[in-house]
This record gives sequence, C-alpha cells and structure tokens, in this order.
Amino acid sequence: MLHIRNYINGGFHNPNGDQWIDNVNPATGDVYSLIARSTETDVDLAVQAAQQAFPAWRDMGHKKRSEILMAVSKGIAKHLPDLALAESNDQGKPLWLSTQVDIPRAVDNMSFFATEILHTSTDTYQTDNHTLNYTLRTPIGVVGCISPWNLPLYLFTWKIAPALAAGNCVVAKPSELTPMTAFLFAQICIDAGIPPGVLNILHGYGAECGAAIVAHPDVKAISFTGGTVTGKHIATVAAPMFKKLSLELGGKNATLVFKGVDIAHTARHVARAAFTNQGEICLCGSRILIEQDIYDEFKAELLKETQRFVVGDPLLESTRTGALVNKAHLDKVLGYVELAKEEGGTVLTGGKTVEIGGRCASGFFMSPTLIEGLPANCRVNQEEVFGPVATLMPFTTEAEALQIANSTQYGLAASVWTQNLSQAHRVAQNLETGIVWVNSWLVRDLRTPFGGVKASGVGREGGTEALRFFTEVKNICIQI
Repeated sequence: MLHIRNYINGGFHNPNGDQWIDNVNPATGDVYSLIARSTETDVDLAVQAAQQAFPAWRDMGHKKRSEILMAVSKGIAKHLPDLALAESNDQGKPLWLSTQVDIPRAVDNMSFFATEILHTSTDTYQTDNHTLNYTLRTPIGVVGCISPWNLPLYLFTWKIAPALAAGNCVVAKPSELTPMTAFLFAQICIDAGIPPGVLNILHGYGAECGAAIVAHPDVKAISFTGGTVTGKHIATVAAPMFKKLSLELGGKNATLVFKGVDIAHTARHVARAAFTNQGEICLCGSRILIEQDIYDEFKAELLKETQRFVVGDPLLESTRTGALVNKAHLDKVLGYVELAKEEGGTVLTGGKTVEIGGRCASGFFMSPTLIEGLPANCRVNQEEVFGPVATLMPFTTEAEALQIANSTQYGLAASVWTQNLSQAHRVAQNLETGIVWVNSWLVRDLRTPFGGVKASGVGREGGTEALRFFTEVKNICIQI
C-alpha cells in the first residue's frame, strides 16, 4: 500500500505519531493508498524549515527563481499522463478531463508566474516640493496555502506558484480527499532544483493540519480555497493575528439566458457549465434563469444536452460524468434532491445514483439532475450543493432576472447569454459577482483578477493581484 508522506525540508517524512488516513478511489470505493495524518508537530517542523530557507530564496533574485519554477512547469508537462491518471483515480473526474484541463492548467500556472515575476513593476511619484516617492515590494516570509479537492493540482499550483515566484517560502496543504498529485508534485520540485525548505507539503485533516497552519504565529499569510463555513473560521483565527488573508469560498452561480440566443448552441454550453467535473466546481452555473418567452423550448433542448453527460468509468473516453468525490458527498447531494422535492420542485431528469458495474460497482456515481418549480428563496436555490444538480427558473424582465441572480449570499460568478450588446454590458455591470462571462463560461486568462464578493470570499487571485497579495509594499520618500 502506497504511503502518501509529508514533504518537509526537501525530503519525505512519516507524520508525527505515525497515523494514517485511508485514501479511497471514488470510482471503485477501494482504499488504494494511505495519507499522512499530520499534527501541530509536523506543521512546526515545516515552518522551521521554511524560515531557515527563506533568506536564501528571497535573495536569490527573480531570474534564478524563474528558472527553477520553469523547470517545475516542464516537469509537470513531462509527467502529464501519470499525473492525469492519479488525478482521475483520486478525485473521480474523467481521465480525458484531467488530461486536457487539470494538468495542463498546472503546467500553465507554474510557467505563468515564473515569467510574470520578471515583468513586475513598482510605482514612482515625483511631487512639487522636490520629493521623490517610490514603492518596493518584498516577500512576506512563510505563507500557508490550503487548496481544495475538486481541482487538486490545478488549484494547488495556482496558489503556490505566485507565492514562490514572489520569494516566499510555503507550507502547503492539499485536501485529504485528493492528495496524490500534490505528493507526486513534490518529487517534481526536487528534480527541478527547488531548495530544501522552500516548499513544504503537509497532508492530513483540515481541522488538525490545516488549522495548525492557520494558527501558527510564524505563518504570515493564508491563501485558502474551500467552503464558506471553513473560510469564516479561518478568518476568526487569522484576523486577530493580523495575517494577510485571501479566501476563495463558495458559489451559487446564476446562468441568465435571454431570448434571441441560438438555443441549441446556448443549451450545450449551459449544460457544460452546470455539469462539468460532476458539478464539483465553485464556478458551475447551478441556477439557470431562462426568459419566459423561450422557457419551454430552451428546457427541452437543455434536457437533450443533459443526456449527453454519460455517467461511467472515469477511465473510459466515452464518460462525461465521473464519480463524486466520496460517499458522504454523494449522500449530501442526493439529500438536496430530496429536499427539492419537499420544497415543491419537480425533478425533470436524474436525481438518482447510477450503477456502473465492473470495477466501478462500488463507486459513487449520480446522474446529472435538472429541477424546476422551485422558488428563488428556497434552500436548494440558496445553498451550495456542489454536485451535478441545477435548477431552472423563468423570468419575465431583465430586472427580475437580476433580482433573482443577486438574491443569494454568494457572489462568485455568473454567465449571461444574450445577443443584445447593450443588455450584456448592463446586466454584467449589475450582477453582484466577481466574475461575469458573456456568451461563454470558464474562459480563463491568467492575467485577470479572480475572486468573489459577499460570502464568496475576500481578495483576488491571478496575475499581478496574486503577486501583490504575497508581498508587502513599502513607500520610500526622498527629499531631492
């Protein structure tokens, strides 16, 4: 049985106390590896290693750090097939998805920030009283990066790449549900020449290992992606310690479909936005708002597109929907379907477990689900389900669509589908979200800011926003 060990100070180590967590393949239900269950002692060792490594890494200079991070990027690309298979086995997503999206994005994350750090600039201000002000940006020191289970290596590298590029040393924790690619990534970093202690990867439960990282007095900043409840707890611990915080939290994203669109084309992309990665993406469009004039026609087309999301063995090319991440999460999502029925909703399709057979006979599979007839303020339309479940709601006016879309505590993303350019600008401007896609979904440019408003988070990731988060700014004023 493979043991997923901690990576501390350039080497692999068993956890303090030698305790382990079962790692289950969600497609088969089998335990196929054991995960280190880290404690405060492990976190202390990692922080100490990072502190010792920080001065040399900080002073190495942008060019040398860039070269090392580019080597990491090339290492991910070299091992792409192995990493993609590991991601699929760990998370349940289709192998073609991890091959085409997740691992290539990890390659891009590392290379983007490796080169972005070479092109950063600071501000200079000359004033009338013969003074010159200029700003410096310096790395913070030791930072904590805690990433989620839905896009494991994709989001893991999204955090550590800017932190390392800016000159920080990192104590990172992947989700205990999907630790395998972070474990494999550690060896890639060794091969690429990252010095010992610069990056440390700890495994274990969030309430134990993650909490110890957040509470450690020598960890100066926390970048976290995950649930809103956990984000609130992190804020209560970190804020009184005056740590920098970047929190990318939950979403209950609206998809707004206006009359005049190409219905077949739009329905295909709306289904993709609802059900990609089993709906386990914080950006998925789980509330589909459709203008009344086209509601019935669009619903019929969307039902056809939903049938295209074939549930099956993640390793098969024909599979569009893999396994949910674990049994507890499957039960939670199914529970929301039952709640929808109690709240007066009608299940149009799906809403049930799917028996696959063969090696996947004990896997955690569920059919993509569409539900209509629910009010905007019901629990299913207000709470993050994070699975292959989407609701349909009609609207009659643009103002009503905006009111429904903005009626949740969340404000991460939305997509607007319209052929009216003025309407596109107007609706996008009035949506209370950090991201709006118009006639598209999940189109990402790594230079753009990423994050949400309201209960969807604090701060922004991506591009210069990420590099700014992982640095401290200092103004220097010189009398000429």
